[in-house]
Amino acid sequence: MTVKSNLACIIDNIEVACEQSNRNPEEVAIIAVTKYVSPERALEAYDAGIKHFGENRDDGLTSKWEIIKDKGIWHFIGTLQTRKVRNMIDKVTYIHSLDRLSLAQEIDKRAIYQIKCFVQVNVSGEESKHGISPEEVIPFIEKLSEYQNIVVVGLMTMAPYTDDKSVPRTCFRKLKNIQTEIAAMDMPHAPCTELSMGMSNDYLIAIEEGATFVRIGTALVGDESKEGK
Repeated sequence: MTVKSNLACIIDNIEVACEQSNRNPEEVAIIAVTKYVSPERALEAYDAGIKHFGENRDDGLTSKWEIIKDKGIWHFIGTLQTRKVRNMIDKVTYIHSLDRLSLAQEIDKRAIYQIKCFVQVNVSGEESKHGISPEEVIPFIEKLSEYQNIVVVGLMTMAPYTDDKSVPRTCFRKLKNIQTEIAAMDMPHAPCTELSMGMSNDYLIAIEEGATFVRIGTALVGDESKEGK
């Protein structure tokens, strides 16, 4: 399967999910998660029509950026170490993993333009997941008003990996409720209109629950580390 054919299938699936949940498919942006593929496969995704690209390592982002450059819209989606901010801050439009003030301070210090940030929330409470607790979200976002180079565009979460579809649905629904509450607060630095949730295994559930960005890797671009094995 080519990236182009994978993308066509995903778009069809998104249209069905949006129809079932009375949403406009144009409200949903597909982020191609390219961490397990080469820059050449990322370029294939761009040529297929993908504009949003997600990486979870600064060196991976740089290697793909050098080929696609600013023709793509770049998202940093992984856990971000403070010391790594300087390596990628001039290449990204979005950071999906803001979860502590020390990271906010470093982003604000290094950014040469305003960075669109998602606050990462550990809705499921799993110890293996990063992010702040749901109870901490509003106080944390209120403190972010101090940083002029950060705008909180939304919230991000990762649901548990399970065959029980009710589990991610509950997780995504909780995040949507928090997002709605924050958006209603009308904070200039935190419009919080977006939801980054859903991956290859659960993006359709996430869309039904309000996702505006879905992060799709293997179902879209594959996993070259496993190909040929």
